[in-house]
Amino acid sequence: MKRIRERFASLRACRRGATAIEYGLIVSLIALGAMGGIQAFGGGLANMWNYVADEVLRAS
Repeated sequence: MKRIRERFASLRACRRGATAIEYGLIVSLIALGAMGGIQAFGGGLANMWNYVADEVLRAS
Protein backbone atom coordinates (compact mmCIF):
# COMPACT_ATOMS: atom_id res chain seq x y z
CA MET A 1 0.00 0.00 0.00
CA LYS A 2 2.89 2.33 0.75
CA ARG A 3 4.30 1.83 -2.74
CA ILE A 4 0.97 2.81 -4.29
CA ARG A 5 0.83 6.01 -2.24
CA GLU A 6 4.40 6.83 -3.24
CA ARG A 7 3.59 6.22 -6.89
CA PHE A 8 0.54 8.53 -6.77
CA ALA A 9 2.63 11.17 -5.00
CA SER A 10 5.28 11.01 -7.73
CA LEU A 11 2.61 11.24 -10.44
CA ARG A 12 1.12 14.30 -8.78
CA ALA A 13 4.54 15.96 -8.71
CA CYS A 14 5.29 15.16 -12.38
CA ARG A 15 4.61 18.06 -14.79
CA ARG A 16 5.40 16.36 -18.10
CA GLY A 17 1.80 15.30 -18.65
CA ALA A 18 0.52 18.81 -18.04
CA THR A 19 2.98 20.19 -20.59
CA ALA A 20 1.90 17.63 -23.19
CA ILE A 21 -1.74 18.55 -22.62
CA GLU A 22 -0.93 22.24 -23.01
CA TYR A 23 0.87 21.61 -26.30
CA GLY A 24 -2.06 19.50 -27.48
CA LEU A 25 -4.47 22.33 -26.72
CA ILE A 26 -2.30 24.83 -28.58
CA VAL A 27 -2.12 22.56 -31.64
CA SER A 28 -5.88 22.03 -31.59
CA LEU A 29 -6.52 25.77 -31.41
CA ILE A 30 -4.20 26.37 -34.35
CA ALA A 31 -5.99 23.64 -36.33
CA LEU A 32 -9.39 25.16 -35.53
CA GLY A 33 -8.17 28.58 -36.63
CA ALA A 34 -6.82 27.16 -39.88
CA MET A 35 -10.09 25.38 -40.60
CA GLY A 36 -12.04 28.56 -39.91
CA GLY A 37 -9.80 30.54 -42.22
CA ILE A 38 -10.11 27.98 -44.98
CA GLN A 39 -13.88 28.00 -44.67
CA ALA A 40 -14.01 31.80 -44.63
CA PHE A 41 -11.84 32.26 -47.72
CA GLY A 42 -12.59 29.02 -49.55
CA GLY A 43 -15.83 30.16 -51.13
CA GLY A 44 -14.34 33.44 -52.29
CA LEU A 45 -11.35 31.70 -53.85
CA ALA A 46 -13.57 29.20 -55.64
CA ASN A 47 -15.66 32.06 -57.05
CA MET A 48 -12.52 33.88 -58.18
CA TRP A 49 -11.14 30.85 -60.04
CA ASN A 50 -14.52 30.15 -61.62
CA TYR A 51 -14.60 33.74 -62.86
CA VAL A 52 -11.08 33.40 -64.28
CA ALA A 53 -12.04 30.13 -66.01
CA ASP A 54 -15.17 31.73 -67.50
CA GLU A 55 -13.16 34.71 -68.79
CA VAL A 56 -10.57 32.42 -70.36
CA LEU A 57 -13.29 30.40 -72.07
CA ARG A 58 -14.96 33.58 -73.35
CA ALA A 59 -11.67 34.92 -74.69
CA SER A 60 -10.93 31.79 -76.67
